[in-house]
Amino acid sequence: MRTTTPHISATTPDEIRDAYRTVLGKFCTGVVAVTALDDTGNPVGLTVGSFSSVSLDPALVAFFVGQGSTTFPKVAAHGRFCANILSADQHDLGRAFARSGADKFRGIDWTPTHAGSPRLTGAHAWIDCDIDLVQPVGDHDLVVGRVVELGATDARDPLLFYTSAFHQLSPA
Repeated sequence: MRTTTPHISATTPDEIRDAYRTVLGKFCTGVVAVTALDDTGNPVGLTVGSFSSVSLDPALVAFFVGQGSTTFPKVAAHGRFCANILSADQHDLGRAFARSGADKFRGIDWTPTHAGSPRLTGAHAWIDCDIDLVQPVGDHDLVVGRVVELGATDARDPLLFYTSAFHQLSPA
């Protein structure tokens, strides 16, 4: 049996706070751009790295968003969103949607879902949802969406986030 010696170990609250990002950065996640329309009908969006399936019956998904987000209140006011699972070649889009304040849709191709939310061209997959629950948890809000429509492309690789950088799958 192979064992490794940890290069980071934290047990006190201060140590945990200092090591938290580094240790959690060792967990690989997909990259999702959450999109919606604002109250004037303009597209808005943000990048999330904490997206998950929740339930099959009813079909529910979830993500976490920082309570300081200036974009999420616009998504919440719309009452629905589209979770666009980004493809490996969409790292620039992932970075653009992670920035605050910019026109994130400048030069971005999209089509509306049946409910009207922006579905990003080239996304690996997409899940259109009605917001079912928003619940404060720590310094984030847990957002649960009830799936109303979904689809996937035949694109091979999703965009991944690992150790604070974007990556793609490689053959094992």
